[in-house]
Amino acid sequence: MTASRPVEHVLSNGEIRLTGQFVWGSNYTFLVQVKTEGGEIAAVYKPARGERPLWDFHPGTLASREVAAYLASRALGWDLVPPTVLRDDGPAGPGSLQLYVDADPERHYFTFSDDEKQRLRPVAAFDLLINNADRKGGHVLLSPSGHIWLIDHGVCFHEEEKLRTVIWDFAGEEIPAEILEAVARFRAELRAEGPVLASFRSLLNREEVTALERRADELLASARFPLPSDDRRAYPWPLV
Repeated sequence: MTASRPVEHVLSNGEIRLTGQFVWGSNYTFLVQVKTEGGEIAAVYKPARGERPLWDFHPGTLASREVAAYLASRALGWDLVPPTVLRDDGPAGPGSLQLYVDADPERHYFTFSDDEKQRLRPVAAFDLLINNADRKGGHVLLSPSGHIWLIDHGVCFHEEEKLRTVIWDFAGEEIPAEILEAVARFRAELRAEGPVLASFRSLLNREEVTALERRADELLASARFPLPSDDRRAYPWPLV
């Protein structure tokens, strides 16, 4: 069960059973099994009530941002974020539910080879678009098949510039044409009164959706990966 639609169906409709807890994050995060008649999958459950309050993000919105990151990845055609949905009936209340990625936690950005890091240009562009305030090295995973997965997007999509990332490998470089083409298609969908725009409006506030479109415009206009900001912190902490 690897296609996104069947996985989304199970995540959205399956019975959730707690099986464990991840203890290294700032917010409460649980490993669960999600079961329907069609199958059972492992997933990561992040209840809104377990979010640590942040001064610059509205309380109770981190789960929605996790889902918005998945929708952005899917709309761009990049398949970077595991399927993610909102569930109102989680064991600890409403929260996000994301397909669990089977990846070696020791294989991440800081242990990638130079050739593997060269594959991260779409990741860098993605983080620019979603305004990722916390792209740690451990949030970039490599599956046994070699697929790149991105996790932990609870602090993205702020209307003010917040980009903090460890991936500055391409700073100052021209953005490849195929990435710009994907961003242009994404921007067009945001400007259309269609399902993509409606989905983001259901997850983010009006200012955040407007800022998302603005960042797409700026990325297309510059056509270059930016340099780290010199007037604010450009790296997350901790780095992994």
